[in-house]
Amino acid sequence: MKRRALPRAALLAVPAVVVSILLSGCSDTGGSRDTASGRPGKDRWQPRPGLAWQWQLDGKVDAAAADVPVYDIDGFENDAEDVARLHRAGRKVICYINVGAWEDYRPDKDVFPRSVLGRPNGWQGERWLDIRRISLLRPIMERRFDMCRKKGFDAVEPDLVEGYADDTGFPLTEQDQLRYNRMIAAIAHERGLAVGLKNDLSQIPQLVGTFDFAVNEQCAQYGECARLTPFIDAGKAVFHVEYTEPTDRFCPESRRLGLSSMRKKWELGTWRKPC
Repeated sequence: MKRRALPRAALLAVPAVVVSILLSGCSDTGGSRDTASGRPGKDRWQPRPGLAWQWQLDGKVDAAAADVPVYDIDGFENDAEDVARLHRAGRKVICYINVGAWEDYRPDKDVFPRSVLGRPNGWQGERWLDIRRISLLRPIMERRFDMCRKKGFDAVEPDLVEGYADDTGFPLTEQDQLRYNRMIAAIAHERGLAVGLKNDLSQIPQLVGTFDFAVNEQCAQYGECARLTPFIDAGKAVFHVEYTEPTDRFCPESRRLGLSSMRKKWELGTWRKPC
């Protein structure tokens, strides 16, 4: 497993990874079946392969920084007016929420029972969650996704959804992770929100039908981008970023595969170099 590759928490006053997706026009918007629950879902955004995107997690979103249809922003650090401003510019917005680790800098930090907090995950102020404790974690995640919905976000990018492959302090299994990830997708779909699978390449075959798009960090650096093609084959966007690889090394393959790729600096500010 690869987490976010560098402790951005050490770089930012308030570390967070947020994904906001913005899409202009309505040709890529439509209804879909709620594959997580098996029921027909509400009309929700379905991002298609090739959409350009911006990923800004450092501070308030700068809506003028990039003329692209997709923005990534933090669900806690941006308010409903920030989302509305992006919508007025014709964009769709994804809400970044950490669902796999406790963060001591979030306003709801005290609602997490101590029993679900595991080992530090390498990021300042964060500890892994015991994702087996569905009955304890689901209400917390529901409230977080309610926040995203009330602020007007179109989608959610849940982070750290592959803890089973890391040293969390809990004996998590692949099945534990699949059950948790499917629950997370169901929570989003029940609220009419699209939801992305973050990294977790090993479980793409089991989850591509449940999630609406993918978000990936550093697949080119590790020679793994081809593993994301099930999303492309299903007509679902893959939003991809590299931090250290020059664009001339990964953009040709990204274009061939249909990924929405760009290079970003570690702090995830406004700077971007797209393919």
